[in-house]
Amino acid sequence: MKTRKLELNRRQFLRTASAAAAAVTVVPRHVLGGPRFVAPSAKVNIAIIGCGGQGRTNMRGLFPLADAQIVAVADPIEHDDLEAFYFKGVAGRLPVKAEAEKRYAAKTPNYRVAAYEDFRVMLEKEKAIDAVLCATPDHLHAYVSVLAMRQGKHVYCEKPLTHNVWEARLVAKVAKETGVATQMGNQGHSGNGIRQTCEWIWSGAIGDVREVHAWTNASRWSKRYTHGLPAEEPKPAGVNWDLWLGPRDPRPYSSAYTPVTWRDYWAFGTAPIGDFFCHNFDAPCWALDLKAPTSIEAYGAGGVDSEMAPPGGIYYYRFPARGKMPPVKFTWYDGGMRPPQPEGLEEDDQLGAGGNGTLFVGDKGLITCPGWAGDPRLLPGSRMDEFKRPPKTLPRSKGHHRDWLDACKGGSPASANFEYGAALTEIGLLGLVALRVGKKMEWDAVAMKSPNAPEADRYLKEGYRSGWAIG
Repeated sequence: MKTRKLELNRRQFLRTASAAAAAVTVVPRHVLGGPRFVAPSAKVNIAIIGCGGQGRTNMRGLFPLADAQIVAVADPIEHDDLEAFYFKGVAGRLPVKAEAEKRYAAKTPNYRVAAYEDFRVMLEKEKAIDAVLCATPDHLHAYVSVLAMRQGKHVYCEKPLTHNVWEARLVAKVAKETGVATQMGNQGHSGNGIRQTCEWIWSGAIGDVREVHAWTNASRWSKRYTHGLPAEEPKPAGVNWDLWLGPRDPRPYSSAYTPVTWRDYWAFGTAPIGDFFCHNFDAPCWALDLKAPTSIEAYGAGGVDSEMAPPGGIYYYRFPARGKMPPVKFTWYDGGMRPPQPEGLEEDDQLGAGGNGTLFVGDKGLITCPGWAGDPRLLPGSRMDEFKRPPKTLPRSKGHHRDWLDACKGGSPASANFEYGAALTEIGLLGLVALRVGKKMEWDAVAMKSPNAPEADRYLKEGYRSGWAIG
């Protein structure tokens, strides 16, 4: 009897254990832990939306992180040839899918990445997705981010965070409401350089800062077209043009728009300032607590076309006093323009590096940084020899993608989260509004209005065609 009883107990145990194991297998972890839940020990299942050069770059940045796993990709274009651009190689939905599968197959044979033309379909079908990395053209950033956040997905979005000011405020609002982990793709924000710049300025290394300059040598990408709409061309196979347009009104296909050159067109991109502002103005924004300007004035090289942004521009911002900090005049330059060389510099002193940079003008000296919020340097350079570095008061980052993944798992918010990213993006986009308005524009940040330029409203919030509204 004892033998039979032991056997029955054994069988009962095995049945119970098997049932329990089966239950764990079929119940998704987000159900077990609630919406947005990713266990600290688990991998974060990530979907790439936008498989062009920057989507591919971000994917490669995630590869070394053992707890990041690409499970799906989405893009309306199957294949992109990037040889003519700094990205080089190929991208698009199928090449990015193939690269991810090859990477993960080294440890997981026959690893498969789901590929979709329409990211909306992907988000509906792929329930295992924990997080989304958005690297679409600018005009889709807000739609993708809001849709994903409202579905409880953590979101990393490339800069600029949105295409217009109204979208920036909406994205920040939805991020706060949903509580998901967010990060904007201004990678320099996670470096040591920007933290050193803040600490030096806060320690009084150059006294009160009343003037700041930032610049990029970036200009138009397009060389074939310089104004107006490009000529219509036959649409290639593997391109869903209507889906690529997203919220924008239908227009004929042209290879002048993609890849990369969409940045030149008002409907899709945000000109050189939109491309680089969130990198090169990042340090002033953080160090000087610059949020809402009181006025903006801008001029485009060669005038302003109705369809294309100018190849360069100069933008003047005025910021009010903030607590004990005095008012600040900020000037942005792009298309190869730069600030004048300050007096008193030494022979080896240089502003910025590689065509990008930032210059802080204080009552007691100067600080310059390379682009992407790089390491600061006092000017004249001889001051560096005697400069006593202030203590480190800001926590150091573990890495831009790393910080976002940690936030996905319940850690501290990433420092370039959407609250910060939306405010930084808004400042840059206001420059484009002033450029298109064509006069000095006063700014009421609370009302999101220009008191002296009501015509600015059309650029603060754009129209969205049927089926693409996000408000």
